[in-house]
Amino acid sequence: QVRLVESGGGSVQAGGSLRLSCAASGYMGAYYTMAWFRQTPGREREGVAAIDRYSTTNYADSVKGRFTISKDNAENTLYLQMNSLKPADTAIYYCAADGSGVVAHLVAAFYNSWGQGTQVTVSS
Repeated sequence: QVRLVESGGGSVQAGGSLRLSCAASGYMGAYYTMAWFRQTPGREREGVAAIDRYSTTNYADSVKGRFTISKDNAENTLYLQMNSLKPADTAIYYCAADGSGVVAHLVAAFYNSWGQGTQVTVSS
């Protein structure tokens, strides 16, 4: 497993932007599918965006056109650029890694490494 540490969360007004980062302690490189999930109290963890070893991406319908996932293999860092934020985007955001993943999927059960989460709050 790889150790993941998120940063970049915070509070922003609707329409604003934030960029989340996820630093991986181990080699992230070309051997992992990486993703961002989010969760609010009382709800299941929701897949937001994923990127595979070939940099193919996959997004939840709710964030398409607003969020962009990317990674820097040399720096072992995953990013999530979030634009045009809405109050509905308020959640704890988690970074995740799937060591055996071959596609950019959003199925939480297949991710075996998780970060501790970072809070994103969007006010109206």
